[in-house]
Amino acid sequence: MAELPQKYDGYDGYDGPGGYDAGAHVGNRLTEALRTYRMIAGMWIRSTLAYRASFAMSLFGGLLLTGLDFVGITLMFSQVDSLGGYTLPEVAFLYGLAAISFGIADLAIGSVARLGSRVRDGSLDTLLVRPAPVLAQIAADRFALRRLSRITQGALVLGYALVTLDIHWTPEKLLLVPVTVLSGGAIFSAVFVAGGAFQFIAEDAAEVQSAFTYGGGTMLQYPPTVFAKELVRGVTFVFPLAFVNWVPASHVLGRPYPLGLPQGAAWAAPLVAALCCALAGLVWRAGVRSYRSTGS
Repeated sequence: MAELPQKYDGYDGYDGPGGYDAGAHVGNRLTEALRTYRMIAGMWIRSTLAYRASFAMSLFGGLLLTGLDFVGITLMFSQVDSLGGYTLPEVAFLYGLAAISFGIADLAIGSVARLGSRVRDGSLDTLLVRPAPVLAQIAADRFALRRLSRITQGALVLGYALVTLDIHWTPEKLLLVPVTVLSGGAIFSAVFVAGGAFQFIAEDAAEVQSAFTYGGGTMLQYPPTVFAKELVRGVTFVFPLAFVNWVPASHVLGRPYPLGLPQGAAWAAPLVAALCCALAGLVWRAGVRSYRSTGS
């Protein structure tokens, strides 16, 4: 008897005709997604490094371009002593955390922002028929190694802040810094994925997504005290971008938490990141299942 063909289930992967094991199923999907992502991203990295001089120039140019953001902040502090009660090193600490977190997400999964163009021109259909997770293919497509410039620039600013600030360091605070960066990267990645899923419905919504990704990253470079409480409340409880840096940084800097959050809120960032990623996965699954091709 001929073997039954595998059936596409509308999500990232394929199910065989055999019995269903939820744990093994999820594990297989994750393994296949990582393998697909590694292969595609590796291809683009090799292509980029084939022209090392061009890569070095684009990396340096990106470093200068992203550095203009912090230059603008330093020029602002040439006229004032503090911004919302925060000194320049404290703002640099916020800036560095936000820039590195966003840079990680933009490097790893920023290509999802171009999903709308794939929906419009029909090229998404070619990805759906391949026996590989769709999200991994889109995220790794045109993997831009030059985006390391944002991470590098953020790390330099964060290094300046750590050297300049007079912080009473404890093992807990030391551990919180890398945990915050990784959690922030996961939160921004979830926003990228959710925004990409929205483009299944609204095909020309890249600007809307940028408002929450690039716009959110820019907003977090400044202290929460300069924004209205309604906005701070929204990015804390609705779109929890505040856990990228505002809440954990308040603990490290010894400042009051935004909106009077409890003391343990600084360590809620990993939980918030996990919840955001889970919700983004559900939204992505719904988006893929609602896709009906271009009809061409």
